[in-house]
Amino acid sequence: MSQRTSIRLSELAICISLFEVGSTTLFFIGGEAKQDAWLAMLVGALAGLFVLLMHLSIHHQEPLLDLFLLFRRYMGKYLGTFVNLLFVGYFSYEASRNLRDFGEITVMTLLNQTSLWIIMLIVILVVSNSIRYGYRVMFLMCVIFFPIVLVSYALISILIPVTGLFHFEFMFPVLESGWKPVLNAALPEIVSFPFGQTVLFLVFYPYARTGKGLNRAVIISYVLTALSLTFINQLNIFVLGPKIALYSTLPLLETVQLIDLAEVFERLDALFTLLLFLGLGVKMGAFFNGAVIGLEKITGISYKKWVAPVAILTFGLAFLSPNYTHHIVTGRRIVLNYLFPVFQILLPLLLLIIILIRKRTKQD
Repeated sequence: MSQRTSIRLSELAICISLFEVGSTTLFFIGGEAKQDAWLAMLVGALAGLFVLLMHLSIHHQEPLLDLFLLFRRYMGKYLGTFVNLLFVGYFSYEASRNLRDFGEITVMTLLNQTSLWIIMLIVILVVSNSIRYGYRVMFLMCVIFFPIVLVSYALISILIPVTGLFHFEFMFPVLESGWKPVLNAALPEIVSFPFGQTVLFLVFYPYARTGKGLNRAVIISYVLTALSLTFINQLNIFVLGPKIALYSTLPLLETVQLIDLAEVFERLDALFTLLLFLGLGVKMGAFFNGAVIGLEKITGISYKKWVAPVAILTFGLAFLSPNYTHHIVTGRRIVLNYLFPVFQILLPLLLLIIILIRKRTKQD
């Protein structure tokens, strides 16, 4: 692997962080737990950490093989190819959901007179153009975006308490209804989104420049990002209260719109919208990359030739829901609970079991 195509561990850690943030701040995660949403986030993050450790265990069994080559080797040519095609479909669908979110947010916040399909077409063309240059470009772009995202979220987190919007009492009473609402909110929904989506990085781990320290870099990035997301998510509670935050379409955007400090820091909703665009773009690009790389590994045809077909597929899938409400309900009620765990947990677990059995059989 050449230096120009390999990934530094710092770049990998940064990309995982931005990927996890992605579209997460668009929603109020764990809202069913009300003021205990922070506990639901922590429970989901802890469960997601075990899922991540499983993914890393799979990688270290065969560090030179990515997700698609692993399934091909250990499940055979035909079954392995079938599972790989399912993963390509999964990655494309994830990208399409981010594309739809991008379009809907743009219509709601900036361009309410512009057709949704035009916005989404422009976005998919821009993302597709960057994908043509390979996964390395995506990781370098994450390095450029990371300081912007870090400073911006830090600024928002500081300004909310400074401007008197912070109401710590909204967190109480803790565990008013016990652990059941917390666990129901966390499992499997919060595991599926955003923490279980790290299954995508089984495609990219083999491209890391060195295996030394990979676990440490990935886990530290994951833990710090999970804690940050938990705090940012809880800002919705601190400002809006659990009831308003639960039924708000864009809760954190409404929270940021309330910031007004000495007529200097105001209209920060534009900054937050930019952050959402960056997050959605990174996440969409990562899933798009995963789908294109998968098709290249399945067919042997250059990834550049698959960019246009995957772009068309992603664009088409983004219109599966007739409206934004249906899009959100489908995502939060169905795919997070029943579809995504299959790709994030069940299939990787099956793969790990098969790998361990095959290796033990060879040793015997």
